[in-house]
Amino acid sequence: MAPLEAAQFSATVAAVTSAFGDPTRRQVYLFARESSAGVTASEVAEHFSLHPNVARHHLDKLAAGGYLEVQNARSPLAGVGRPSKRYRATGPAPVLAGAGREDELLIALLAGALALLPPRAAEGMAEEVGFVYGRKLAGSMAPGEGQLSVRSALRAIADALTAHGFAARAEKRGALLALVQDNCPFFDAAQQHPVICAVDRGMVKGMLSALSGSTTSHAQWSSRAQGDETCTTSLPVGA
Repeated sequence: MAPLEAAQFSATVAAVTSAFGDPTRRQVYLFARESSAGVTASEVAEHFSLHPNVARHHLDKLAAGGYLEVQNARSPLAGVGRPSKRYRATGPAPVLAGAGREDELLIALLAGALALLPPRAAEGMAEEVGFVYGRKLAGSMAPGEGQLSVRSALRAIADALTAHGFAARAEKRGALLALVQDNCPFFDAAQQHPVICAVDRGMVKGMLSALSGSTTSHAQWSSRAQGDETCTTSLPVGA
């Protein structure tokens, strides 16, 4: 097979990254649909352990697509202030089952694309594409807010990754700050092609660089797909 051109590889990765948010958004939709009274962004954030802004983003996207309707509702106990938005499912339930198969196809295409490259080149290109995407994602997360501390940046990254299907959390482990991912949308493919983990690693590096200006030169990495207990990025507290 002919070597894969960089542009083709980047297009494949871009297709995969554009679908990252779908699993969480589908779960948010189903959660809203189960509630006859509808849900608020705060309720979604608490249920899925998301940042309220991330929860609101998913709800607004679903509303824009016509899957949810928005109502302003103020609790009788609430004081003066802007009423909360309540999101309710509208119309018949859309068919969601096919989306998972589409995600699997895109990840399979990514794995095939990586297989066409020499191992070292594949890892470097995958990490670079992830890094660029991570910086772009960080720009939409906190535009114009200035740089965060490493601890705050890791919390923001955990929220963003969770919204993208990674089920991530930030925590302190002794002298280390850890970003732990309990789920990975790439896991099955990464077990067969561990180089895919470089995309994830690049995203973390890109977001951390953009949000805090920090590098990961002293970071420790682990990956479930490569036999470790968890997928974790660990940084010294003073990094």
